Amino acid sequence: MYTSGCFDIFHYGHLNILKKTKELCDYLIVGVSTDELIEKEKGRLPVIPFHERINVVKAIKYVDEVIPQVDKNKQKVVDEYQIDAISVGDDWKGRFPATSCLVEYFAYTENVSSTILKQTLRLDNKS
Repeated sequence: MYTSGCFDIFHYGHLNILKKTKELCDYLIVGVSTDELIEKEKGRLPVIPFHERINVVKAIKYVDEVIPQVDKNKQKVVDEYQIDAISVGDDWKGRFPATSCLVEYFAYTENVSSTILKQTLRLDNKS
């Protein structure tokens, strides 16, 4: 099974999707977005550099293999790694790219995201 993300400012929501995904499979491959992809997609670099983010994800016990996510072509990953299923947060419903495998949607972990954490940190720094 495969899931992917930026994993910038790793938090409970990230851990939640990795744990839930691993419960459904024997082997979990995780794609970690490169700094270049994040900058292209979001218009800014991540707070945590790629080499640090990938090492954090590699250290998670639910993860069997970590690969760089260099683009958003999920079908290429499915074909290259013989992926049977992909997991993603349900905030992607209706906008996740089509693939030849099953896509498992998990409920988005409420009240936590890297964006919320970054906003909170900015507010705290203004005090």
